[in-house]
Amino acid sequence: MQATSTATRATWILRAEHEIILTVLDCLEKVADNSTRAGALDRRSAHDILDFLGTLADRCHHGKEERCLFPALVKKGLPQDAGPVAVMLAEHEQGRAAIAGMRAAVVACGRKDSQAVERFNAHARAYVQLLREHIAKENNVLFPMADGMLTEAEQAALLREFGDVETSDLGAGTHEHYLLLAEDLVQRLGVIPSKPIAVVGSCCGHGGRCA
Repeated sequence: MQATSTATRATWILRAEHEIILTVLDCLEKVADNSTRAGALDRRSAHDILDFLGTLADRCHHGKEERCLFPALVKKGLPQDAGPVAVMLAEHEQGRAAIAGMRAAVVACGRKDSQAVERFNAHARAYVQLLREHIAKENNVLFPMADGMLTEAEQAALLREFGDVETSDLGAGTHEHYLLLAEDLVQRLGVIPSKPIAVVGSCCGHGGRCA
């Protein structure tokens, strides 16, 4: 039976998190553009963006997908080694490799490596393109598929599992910390988010702040 209330769907939480991730991708793109013009990297903003992406986007958001949503879809019959789930998992790994490359480049910038800014920008632009396309695939293909496959009860169970990911892996208050960091990055870099970072009802233990 298809879930009928978006307010109770686990996929709704993931879509909301996509919006804030997209905003931080805009910030990353702005840092790359600025460093191309200036020939120097804003290491403070780069560090903060990579902190956000590594923690909220990967450990939290991708963690919910990999530990909760994807296994639920596999139980429903989707293969793990082929099709949408396999593609999403592979792209998560590509994203982690790009983040590692950006982190190494930031360190190299501190050592006055003349090629470090160029390496950072290459990894940053590849990551931005990857994640934007990845999010579009999930929003337009995987999540509608999940909504058609999962019952209301299964969506509710996923929401509880999402809360467990946040409390066991991240800890209380971590989600809010990174949403505030995103707000700071937007203001610092002059980025206009497609949707404002606002307050919504808490669905998975993060106290209610989301995109």
